[in-house]
Amino acid sequence: MFRLPLLAVLAAGASLIAADATLALRGYSADDTHAEQSWEEKFRALPSPANMREYMRLLSARPHHVGSPYDEHNAQWILARFREWGLDAHIETFQVLFPTPKSRLVELVEPRHFTAKLREPAVPVDPTSDQTAEQLPTYNAYSIDGDVTAPLVYVNFGVPEDYEQLDRLGVSVKGAIVIARYGNSWRGIKPKVAAEHGAVACIIYSDPQQDGYRPGVVFPEGAWRPPDGVQRGSVMDMPTYPGDPLTPGIGATANAKRLKVAEATTLTKIPVLPISYSDAQPLLEALQGPLAPDGWSGGLPITYHVGPGPAKVHLALKFNWDLKPVNDVIAIIPGGEYKDEWIVRGNHHDAWVNGAEDPISGQMVLLEEARALGELRKQGWTPKRTIVYAAWDGEEEGLLGSTEWAEAHADDLMRHAAVYINSDGNGRGYLQMAGSHTLEDFVNQVARQVEDPETKLSAWKRLQQRRISRADKTEDRNELRTRADLRMGALGSGSDYTAFIDHLGIASLDLAYFGEDGGGIYHSIYDDFYWYTHFSDTDFVYGRALAQTVGTAVMRLADADVLPFQFTDFADTIHKSVDEVKRLWKEKHDEIEERNRELDEGLFAAIRDPHKTLIPPPHESIPAYLNFAPLETASDMLTRSAQAYEKALADAKNPPAAQLNAQLIRSERVLTDDAGLPRRPWFRHQIYAPGYYTGYEVKTLPGVREAIEEKHWDEADKEIQIVARVLRNEAALLDDMTGLLKAR
Repeated sequence: MFRLPLLAVLAAGASLIAADATLALRGYSADDTHAEQSWEEKFRALPSPANMREYMRLLSARPHHVGSPYDEHNAQWILARFREWGLDAHIETFQVLFPTPKSRLVELVEPRHFTAKLREPAVPVDPTSDQTAEQLPTYNAYSIDGDVTAPLVYVNFGVPEDYEQLDRLGVSVKGAIVIARYGNSWRGIKPKVAAEHGAVACIIYSDPQQDGYRPGVVFPEGAWRPPDGVQRGSVMDMPTYPGDPLTPGIGATANAKRLKVAEATTLTKIPVLPISYSDAQPLLEALQGPLAPDGWSGGLPITYHVGPGPAKVHLALKFNWDLKPVNDVIAIIPGGEYKDEWIVRGNHHDAWVNGAEDPISGQMVLLEEARALGELRKQGWTPKRTIVYAAWDGEEEGLLGSTEWAEAHADDLMRHAAVYINSDGNGRGYLQMAGSHTLEDFVNQVARQVEDPETKLSAWKRLQQRRISRADKTEDRNELRTRADLRMGALGSGSDYTAFIDHLGIASLDLAYFGEDGGGIYHSIYDDFYWYTHFSDTDFVYGRALAQTVGTAVMRLADADVLPFQFTDFADTIHKSVDEVKRLWKEKHDEIEERNRELDEGLFAAIRDPHKTLIPPPHESIPAYLNFAPLETASDMLTRSAQAYEKALADAKNPPAAQLNAQLIRSERVLTDDAGLPRRPWFRHQIYAPGYYTGYEVKTLPGVREAIEEKHWDEADKEIQIVARVLRNEAALLDDMTGLLKAR
């Protein structure tokens, strides 16, 4: 009998849930459950903190950005380790556009002169921070070239709401250089929105309020970003499409047909550069104009003004626009009974500089998982499904290696890939889990089997306790105590799962441990072995915990007779998402009515500069209602179909595994639409996508949600119908699977 998974909540003070011999793991018979748990216990005993420490020391010893000698060295070293451990491994190389700086200049030219340093100094106690000749300069990849001189305007975080506030102040950024602080959105959104409002350039700085001395002691005495620290990073318009800008939708092989650089739509429209808060302070001090609104002041010891004037800034950037190789290292553990079904596991190996935390803290875990699985194979273990381990290159610049590999192998992945599991770094603290909600129950079950190194509770129990202690509402605390599964976050973008879930519709997970190792060395020269071993997972025990967590998940997915997808949690999540977009519509409706009332009463113009002659903006129209009935009906259908499938699976004595697995693999594909989302067809998933104006952060039911946010009412009606259709299709697929089970 294929029973439902263990649902008991851990008692306070208990360590791990003991395996109940009378209950089977999801997708396993009772006999197979015992064998699987035995292999998993053997696996979890193998990951070694000492091994991972040595992997990190070697892989982060020198800067290893795309195209660098040490990036090639690391790829070859990883390849050799995979082969040493008995895996069939090879390197796949793609040629991608990767601009690097020729020259950079930021200077204040009025009312006084100041030239930004634009460099991070070496720290004597940090032995790799002085590798200047190999370090990439501080810059934003995929900014266009530019040389502009213009008034400066401070735009807070530089998100759309901030420009609405500037409108209320009567401040325009047209023809100006904007300066925005990091945070509240992905960095690439800031120049994108600035250009839409007429700015001619964008400067992004790390404010110490979020990323410096306000949250903690700065490096090297503490973990946080020092005054001259700079966050490098890509500003490619990844919410349009990630990967190589010149080969959208196809793998960037040597002979691929490429766009010209001028034709690439994911480059910025204006030049953009990141700076430190040490370099930012003189620029911000020179601003006058209106005082910064409530919530706009950061942590610098100055009075924050918006501008414009009298500050005038000269920014000049020039880049090398070269093709560079990205080297993906791919290793395969062949499967047995279901060898044509694949479990894919990935983490990237490239970094902006030395990259100990991002990404080597995740890459070392992947390597130790692969070594441990190699050891199990020597003991006689063979997975039923084929396992693919991937060390991606070029993630930092725009998910280059994973996207190009997924696009090049799209047909095979669509036929064979059951699940993709990602990590992108690791620290110390609590299990972080996000992914396809058909896998929410599965991840909860795995988390109950892994011991938290600090408390000796299960990773699941520690996370539950953390969430209860931080919950603001009584109903949230009650749910945390009574719901069988802890809720899992949804995936947007920002890491290598993007091509798999958003483009190809492959069920995906992203896992890590974080929460107790705050720090501000992200994408700087200080993200290195010294920092990590002093301020993060210093004894590498949470690296071991992540290897145990992900490795257990890989094995359990690979060995199950029936893939352990569960749809009642997914249906519950959909119901919540439908309620959210309905509330969003009500809030947007009320907001527009209030704004129109302010216009009628003259309040909108009254809060602006009284010395200016202003023409108030026009009233906005809004429909009386949006018809959410198709979405509500489809959500209800999905709930009923999910419940019926659960009952049929629980009652099945001999389920038709091969037929069910083929349908289960399709279950995520069914949630995609070939036309993609409005204005960005690469993103085909209709349930999850990164926000067009948030970047990394997920928008669930993205077509509906963003149409409401952007006040595209006809589009909202259309998107409601599209999402309702894919949910009905999912319900129909579940009904077909229920029929298969009942027929046996």
